[in-house]
Amino acid sequence: MDAYRFIWYINNAAFWRDCSSASQMDHYLTPLCLSLVLYAIYRRYTRMSLSRVRGPKPTSFLFGNLPELYQGMAGEAEFRWKNLYGNVIRVKGILGEDQLVVADPKALSRIFVTAAYQFPKVPERRILTFMMLGKSVLWADGDVHKRQRKILNPGFGGAESRAFLAVSQAAAQAMVGKWMELVEADNSGKIVMDIPSWVSRAALDAIGEGAFDIRLGSLENSESPLAKNYQGLLLSVFGSPSALQIFIQEAIKYIPTSILEYWVKYAPVSRATRLREAKKVTTATAATMVTEKAESLLQGKGSRDIFSLLVKANMDADAKNKLSDEELYSQMRVILFAGHETTSNSIGWALLEMSRTPEIQSRLRSEIRQHESALRARGDTQFTASDLDNMPYLNAVVKETLRYHCILPQVFRMAGQDYVLPLSQPITTESGELMHEILVPKGTRIIASVAAYNRNKDMWGEDADVFNPDRWLDGIAKDKKEAAVGVYSSLLTFGGGPRACLGWRFAVIEIQAFLVEIINQFEVSLTEKAMHIRLEGEVSRGVQLPLAISVAPRDDDAY
Repeated sequence: MDAYRFIWYINNAAFWRDCSSASQMDHYLTPLCLSLVLYAIYRRYTRMSLSRVRGPKPTSFLFGNLPELYQGMAGEAEFRWKNLYGNVIRVKGILGEDQLVVADPKALSRIFVTAAYQFPKVPERRILTFMMLGKSVLWADGDVHKRQRKILNPGFGGAESRAFLAVSQAAAQAMVGKWMELVEADNSGKIVMDIPSWVSRAALDAIGEGAFDIRLGSLENSESPLAKNYQGLLLSVFGSPSALQIFIQEAIKYIPTSILEYWVKYAPVSRATRLREAKKVTTATAATMVTEKAESLLQGKGSRDIFSLLVKANMDADAKNKLSDEELYSQMRVILFAGHETTSNSIGWALLEMSRTPEIQSRLRSEIRQHESALRARGDTQFTASDLDNMPYLNAVVKETLRYHCILPQVFRMAGQDYVLPLSQPITTESGELMHEILVPKGTRIIASVAAYNRNKDMWGEDADVFNPDRWLDGIAKDKKEAAVGVYSSLLTFGGGPRACLGWRFAVIEIQAFLVEIINQFEVSLTEKAMHIRLEGEVSRGVQLPLAISVAPRDDDAY
């Protein structure tokens, strides 16, 4: 069996069924595993050691600590390890490879800001990104990344994000209107809604119009191929991985690029197939849009949606800086993916926390309605971006949601060269000494724990493990500039430095707009299932968060 066929076969579930005897399985797996073990041992004993850094004992030599890290609740393992070993933890990857889990603010500042391009993306993770999004800004590294960011920047400024508010409000109001119809049609006055399925579709409609000037109609259960392919994509691709999937993901680093490229194109596994289908649909849509928008721009009729601005910037760029057609199409995939599902998940978490603590939503509703009175007094009907920014409790709830329930719990980097990482707080070695900095060998895989950084008690107070919006009002979470890493309120949720999320302003505005519309109109309460739910959901059924909603009463004398 040739190498291409072999890699295809081991990633096909049928392979495991076909290996009906131990001898058959050994025939295929023994050469691969022996090669990986020998190479891992060679790497382990020919590089500088991280043995002085403490960490948990691995559950096995084959899988290391990775199942514990990736199969539990988001951040669960890092929170426990951080309490035991400090803000830098040595964990084992497959075959005994040393990796670092980093939550220290000063070290993360070096990794993401000061020395960002000296800590490139991990090659095996870039393969996944390429499979999902193509040659996008999330895949790009080094000079390619700088070139792509330069073209993308004009579409993501402050003015463009404020213009997105009206689109977000319209989508949120359309969703709330449908909820109102359903509640009023029910004799009990209270219904149970699967929040993510609704918010995800409304957010997809908002990003479709705001980013591409297209009407997806996802809220109306549209059969639009674009809408269907991107609903639930995050969970179906990155749902809780099996032990085999974890091993394959980590072993990719030892496999030649040519074999991986073949696997990306032809592997018949369900997750890869789903990714290829989504890419095919977006490529067809993006190709048509690029042509149409370029023609409009040449005729002086270009609009101000993100993709039009991107096409214009690319047309104006000199030849060496232009994006290829594939790069343009890939940016559309990024905007669709990052622009709706991650935001809708954050809105879901906010509603869940306010259901758990009704006092938070009552206080937020009171603030919204006070500003609503001022809005009406001046003769307006819609909140402006400035109005939303001037609601302190709304912004406290948004920030606390993004802190406590970060969108991505980990970000992956590797040391591009031997590098000394300084630490905000020293860690204790195996021998009891204090380390104020760590020499990280070239090639070391680094798991930047966004979840653990966002729960750092030195940054966010002794109650950092509690959902408490007041920390943003009483000074506990203020004045953190000396240790700031992230672009938004020192949080690492949107990343930091030259690789920070381009659309973070859009995400914040969208979350603000949806929460204002929902909480102003409805009371949201827990259901029995929601008391025990994991928002990650079940892969076969999608993300689930059933909450009960009813119309929030108003004081007619006040309004």
